[in-house]
Amino acid sequence: MAHPGPIAVDDAGRRHAVSEAFLQALGDRVRQARARHGMTRRDLATHSGVSERHLAQLEAGKGNISVGLLRNVALALATPVGDLLREGPEPSAEARLLQGVIDRLTPEQAVVARKLLDQRFNRRPGRNVRLALIGLRGAGKTTVGRLVAEARGIRFVELARAVEQTAGMPLQTIFDLAGQAGYRRYEQKTLQTLLDDDSPLVLATAGGIVSDSRTFHQLLSGCFTVWLQAEPQQHMQRVIAQGDNRPMAGNRQAMQDLKRILASRESLYAQADASVDTSNLDAAGVAARVLDLWPDARRQREANL
Repeated sequence: MAHPGPIAVDDAGRRHAVSEAFLQALGDRVRQARARHGMTRRDLATHSGVSERHLAQLEAGKGNISVGLLRNVALALATPVGDLLREGPEPSAEARLLQGVIDRLTPEQAVVARKLLDQRFNRRPGRNVRLALIGLRGAGKTTVGRLVAEARGIRFVELARAVEQTAGMPLQTIFDLAGQAGYRRYEQKTLQTLLDDDSPLVLATAGGIVSDSRTFHQLLSGCFTVWLQAEPQQHMQRVIAQGDNRPMAGNRQAMQDLKRILASRESLYAQADASVDTSNLDAAGVAARVLDLWPDARRQREANL
């Protein structure tokens, strides 16, 4: 939401309108973040200690009025409210100036800027020898990943299984004990360990890896990434065909939820180096496309000619 600048002290009507707009935007952001993580409101209530009723009010733009008052203080100070809520040390002057430049970019320009900064400062050596597949559950990442790894004669890793090894417990136990936040900590640690090994690798990630900016940045910096795309109906059909009926269990809104999750993640999945539309392809066809897109696979193929 744009920062409208200071408000006159006696402009009570405008203060109220800005607070309402801010609370509505806050509720929208909470709802969108919940969708990116694939969490139900009940899940969020369980792991946040905030009741479903209060979460529903927050997402409806009816959060605690003190949040709106904090917004008014920030406006009076001509300071973004995020700066008042920031954890950790104050950003440097250069970081503030850089953020100002980024804020003025269009979404398309921001994509180009992020890639330029990554190439200059964050790309890990040997990045292209590691391939990561991203996309929603049911995209075929595990099946395709195994085929690609077999074709290259290199190691295949399913990140979720590696996380279980790191944590020493099944995924469900991780979520039960530590929630999404705990799982993401294990995921980040596991991914870092995999990237610290310079050997070639094909990695199948969990669909929600894009929802944690630090971990997703690790992935983009350390691997050539390919987004396996499909329509929501195909995702659902594939998951059920694998014998997993959880998406439909007690949830009449399963398809709508899936569409909402995909919509909230699409712009993040689109940050991948390449994408493959899997709609009319079998697993072998998708694997062949991935191999054609992967620079290191092309390099090896040309070397063998």
